[in-house]
Amino acid sequence: MITDIDVREIATVGMVLFAVIDILGSIPIIVDLRTKVGHIQSEKATIVAMIIMILFLFIGEELLNLIGIDVNSFAVAGAFVLFFLALEMILGIRLYKDEDESKTASIVPIAFPLIAGAGTMTTLLSLKSQYHTINIIIAILLNMVLVYFVLKASSKIEEMLGKSGLGIIRKVFGVILLAIAVKLFAANVKGLFA
Repeated sequence: MITDIDVREIATVGMVLFAVIDILGSIPIIVDLRTKVGHIQSEKATIVAMIIMILFLFIGEELLNLIGIDVNSFAVAGAFVLFFLALEMILGIRLYKDEDESKTASIVPIAFPLIAGAGTMTTLLSLKSQYHTINIIIAILLNMVLVYFVLKASSKIEEMLGKSGLGIIRKVFGVILLAIAVKLFAANVKGLFA
């Protein structure tokens, strides 16, 4: 397992997860939630999101098998989800709307579905079909460290980057995510017909 550690894989998976989680793009939502509910527990939100992601990485495939879906099919579906997430980021539109608002903002909606949402879950299983699990776990941990610091300093980051800076970062990661979605789709469609 230690021999499977690959810095390039960790970097690739880390970038994919960073783009899907889109914690920088979520700063306006986090700031808005902070004004609505007061204090957000950054530690709690980060730990819960990390547990959800790692659990799904390990039992997600078994859940799929239980309902009769193979990983390649799920990865192709995941590529579509990533594609639409990328379009949201690039075009500045909102395809998915969550109308549920909760007073426990640290867990819902920050840990789930903002950080560890449907897009992240789909991405994890899609990545698992192409990368070593240890590299995905390391990439999750690195992303969670970043998520924690962004949650802690969200208002300072928003002040520093401004709306246009956040917009540029979101669009750049949208293009990266779009390219990754196309790659995942191409790799897993071959697996479906092999």
